[in-house]
Amino acid sequence: MPVRYFDIIAYYHPWVVVGIGMVMDLDRSFGFLVHDVARLFGRRFNQRALLFLGLTRAQCKVLGYLARNEGINQAGLADLLEIKPMTLVRQIDRMEEDGWIERRPQPGDRRARRLVLTDKARPILDCILDLSNEVRAEAFAGLTRDEGQRLIELLRRVHGNLSERVPALATSEFADLEEPGDPVALRPSSAKADLSPVGGR
Repeated sequence: MPVRYFDIIAYYHPWVVVGIGMVMDLDRSFGFLVHDVARLFGRRFNQRALLFLGLTRAQCKVLGYLARNEGINQAGLADLLEIKPMTLVRQIDRMEEDGWIERRPQPGDRRARRLVLTDKARPILDCILDLSNEVRAEAFAGLTRDEGQRLIELLRRVHGNLSERVPALATSEFADLEEPGDPVALRPSSAKADLSPVGGR
């Protein structure tokens, strides 16, 4: 099966045939759902940010991180954003030209530059936060307040698990945790687990 065709199936069909008698139930795959929710959330935020703020999601992210780390240099900001320094330089150049960010000399080092927000950028931070809350409210539509809080708490715990450096578990130790769609859990369709998504209706 061509790779591109597989990608199309993976995003638009709830079941993907991986091999003879083996399928992935994407609607119940943790990895797929987390990735696709992030993708859709980011796309929706980007659309709204461009429409209402004239900024991309990436630019909003730069402003948000810089607001919490004002005076940082470009290398430090690139590290926080987890992007290549050269990619950030081009982005900072554009944002400086548009009046969102200013480069200032580092005291005691003529070659170094500190990044600071301009007066134009400061009022937009509240708008970015409001926009993010609106998109989150749209994403959480149909969930009760308790379900939303529970979902966030569960994701925080998963995030903590993956952020920590821990020894790999033996296959036998997490066999009971396998679910359709995980690479270690590709099973025949007859062995599908009876799982339901968090907050499912």
